[in-house]
Amino acid sequence: MIAFFANIFGYLLNLLYNIIQNYGIAIILFSVIVKIILLPISIKQQKTMEKTTKLQEELKVLQVKYKNNPEEMQRETLELYKRVGMSPFAGCLSAIIQIILILSVFYLVRSPLTYMKKVDSTVIENYINEINQESESKDAYPEIAIIREKSAEDEQVFINMEFFGLDLSSIPSKDFSDWKTYVIPVLYVISTFVSMRITTSMQDKKKKEKATATDNTEEKEELDELDIMNQTNKSMSYMMPIVAISICFIAPLGLALYWLTNNILMILERLILNRVFRKKEEEVNA
Repeated sequence: MIAFFANIFGYLLNLLYNIIQNYGIAIILFSVIVKIILLPISIKQQKTMEKTTKLQEELKVLQVKYKNNPEEMQRETLELYKRVGMSPFAGCLSAIIQIILILSVFYLVRSPLTYMKKVDSTVIENYINEINQESESKDAYPEIAIIREKSAEDEQVFINMEFFGLDLSSIPSKDFSDWKTYVIPVLYVISTFVSMRITTSMQDKKKKEKATATDNTEEKEELDELDIMNQTNKSMSYMMPIVAISICFIAPLGLALYWLTNNILMILERLILNRVFRKKEEEVNA
């Protein structure tokens, strides 16, 4: 299934490349188009986050109230979701789409000759065998190696990887002596933590605005314990960016450029959508 979507994305990326004749700019435009296509899902996800934030306090109260009766807690939780017209699995579709998108683009950028240029598999295999015979070890990204070593002599495997002085076929872990290979991965790391910081800041602000006070000291302590558990769960969400950051340093720069562009677009999207939703909420409460 991943290969199927990588093929579809490959047609789009190749179309953009044929117009622009620059792989880097084509990736940026590709990122923008994909983000626009997925905008309805992003809006739905934002609405789900808004509803989830409003439900947090009520859910914590239920967890405290029925901590010794898990069956009743589950029943009351489902009733709560039903009452507000929201499914407990509302965020699953978005998560699945994101995983498919990440893997598909990884396949595409890892093997651009197969999924983007649609070069015959026999030609690719012959070049891979030739390069393996010339080298002592197999390359983790054989099609990138073909582009780097054989594009000068064969136009069908040529892709213009030059992007503002950077070679997008470079791999930081292999070209560690060239400091320029670290520019895009470092920018990606910075944008990732900026994105996480913005998301955390928005969630914390909404929690403070919606927090309900209680005079019961014991209940307060129990709610604080649940907050600690929620923080632990939140830290698990950091795993995906950490994995992505690690991949950025062992993958071609083209992949890092896509993730960097996607991060910047996601930050802008969150800021704009958050402002729109807050404005609507203020109008409703006015």
